[in-house]
Amino acid sequence: MDTVVFGAGSLGSLVGGLLAREHDVTLVARENHARAVRESGLHVCGEFDERVFPAATTDGGNLAADLAVVAVKSFDTASAAAALATGSFDAVLSLQNGMGNEAVFADRLEPATPVLAGTATYGAVLREPGVVECTGRGEIVLGDRDGGASDRANAVGEAFTATGLETAVVDDMPRWLWEKLAVNAGINPVTALAGTKNGAVLEPPARDLARAATREAARVARERGVALSNREAVDAMETVAEATAANTSSMAQDLQHERRTEIDAINGYVVDRAAESGLEVPTNRHLTALVRTWERGRGLREGPGEE
Repeated sequence: MDTVVFGAGSLGSLVGGLLAREHDVTLVARENHARAVRESGLHVCGEFDERVFPAATTDGGNLAADLAVVAVKSFDTASAAAALATGSFDAVLSLQNGMGNEAVFADRLEPATPVLAGTATYGAVLREPGVVECTGRGEIVLGDRDGGASDRANAVGEAFTATGLETAVVDDMPRWLWEKLAVNAGINPVTALAGTKNGAVLEPPARDLARAATREAARVARERGVALSNREAVDAMETVAEATAANTSSMAQDLQHERRTEIDAINGYVVDRAAESGLEVPTNRHLTALVRTWERGRGLREGPGEE
């Protein structure tokens, strides 16, 4: 399956690198990373140890492939959709954090190009240009963004599995997305603001804060017709926190490096959807306000979601 990976940072490079073992892959990446891959290939280390040789470019426009895998930050989704619209793809699969990304792609690309949704629990860190480390094996779950059976999702799942990527194709993708959102809502902002590893949310006082944010997200999910209980959401959050206890969340990494975060697509998304249903989500609202205040103080806030 000819594949373009749009946003070949940590996760995108790992997924693209593993796909390149069996398929033709083009990475759309920053200049220094793309240049290193073109010159010496991509070294996938950590849980894997091999060198692959995908194509690499900095220009995501006017590309054509069977599949586009999107792994850009959520605040770059609109620009990614605009670039993908100039190309030709049989399907687009979002493996991004947060929610709302698939709808942006669908508005720009469907019905000509079906949009699939996915989650990924593989740990990945881009150590240097041309080198990505897998810090933990996980699973990719994908399916139709609205749920139900999908022949295209099945084809993508088979192609991923053939490369050794642990992959599951599901018919209840909205529930998987909301569960991941609830997990991220509990772990990411708490560890980012406190400057701690993921395991910190398993102990007081961070535990109560993380659990409250997770429960609020589950409540909003149920209001929107997704069967996700508080207990299931909290169990999922704590399972992920335990499995990644020594890891630094993506949002914590963003604060460490003074980069814009994905707060709008995680806790901010919970706040926005809650407001539409008249629900109160005070923990998510406070966490969102704190991270946005941090971003604003460093001149990182742009576009919607300022307040």
